[in-house]
Amino acid sequence: MQTTSLVPLDYKADTGSTNSRVPLVPSRAGIGRAITHSTTNSLAMIIVTRPDATEEQIDYIATRIRSWGLKAEISRGEMRVVIGVIGPEDKIREKPLGAFPGVESVTPVLKPYKLVSYEFRGTHSHVQIGDVVIGGREFVVMAGPCSVESESQVTTIAKEVRKAGARILRGGAFKPRTSPYSFQGLGKIGLQFLAEARRETGMPVITEVMDTKDLDLVCEYADCLQIGARNMQNFSLLREVGRTKLPVMLKRGMAATIKDLLMSAEYIVSEGNFNVLLCERGIRTFETMTRNTLDLNAVPVLKAETHLPVVVDPTHGIGLREFIPSMALAAVAAGADSIMVEVHNAPEQAKSDGEQALLPSDFEDLVGRVRSVAAAVGRAM
Repeated sequence: MQTTSLVPLDYKADTGSTNSRVPLVPSRAGIGRAITHSTTNSLAMIIVTRPDATEEQIDYIATRIRSWGLKAEISRGEMRVVIGVIGPEDKIREKPLGAFPGVESVTPVLKPYKLVSYEFRGTHSHVQIGDVVIGGREFVVMAGPCSVESESQVTTIAKEVRKAGARILRGGAFKPRTSPYSFQGLGKIGLQFLAEARRETGMPVITEVMDTKDLDLVCEYADCLQIGARNMQNFSLLREVGRTKLPVMLKRGMAATIKDLLMSAEYIVSEGNFNVLLCERGIRTFETMTRNTLDLNAVPVLKAETHLPVVVDPTHGIGLREFIPSMALAAVAAGADSIMVEVHNAPEQAKSDGEQALLPSDFEDLVGRVRSVAAAVGRAM
């Protein structure tokens, strides 16, 4: 099993649309669909078809599995098709999955994270945000201010990072802060400013949703939902974003293990939304010289354990402007699919985290170096 290749296999996963924004609706029941939750007695099986299996045989297998009340997730490789099956263990074990015509092998997924495991797909997934695909050969840079402060501020920064090579605009309209007296974000007005910046630059927008009560509103404006580190184990929120049709970037919690991160992603995917990015943004250790410890060990481990794309946030990972470029380049070399970097044109006036924001000129220099490292490890920009 090839788990560290930077060039994805040629496949097409049946995951539905990945770039549609959901209109504002009165309840989240209208955003997406809920499916049966994974439970402690659930089981996942991997069906690998023969190279000569026909489309009729593959469709028949999937149809029969779904008629039993089980979930079937199909991934197509160059030579074979992989069908992931998940449902109650007693129900799966009584079914003759290996007896279908065209089946080569049937293997159980023994890991607690079943739908996000690499084995469940057998290849790395691609996630589309707007017109940008993450997880393929192209390395993607996300950039923008920590907080949206005004329309002119976010639009100006968006134009500068777009010119430098960023593909996705980041910006916070709702800000989780340690102190209740710190700037908490502009809320709906900030979302409207992000939408205007998208219109001006053509870049899709990623922004954080902090609460289920704000989800409908954020879905109206965002191209990708961000779940911050403090909410990584907010299971109610994870389930709700899993019912949307928008891509979701899940940040690792400050004290979370890699397994914790994968189990949180399982909550989202178990609700039917496979368009999930995992973000390493640093963890808390006994080290006090940096804001956090950026755990780049997590990148190759995640690439081996899961089919989901991996993003690295070196800004929060180290929290010191002068060292962010070094960690960003290291993330590319480690095999990340994307990086997210904070940029501000007047960091001394920033309402949040100005000390860790790169100046536009520094960001432009960084992108040039990222392009060189990406090329060295077989990625394009």
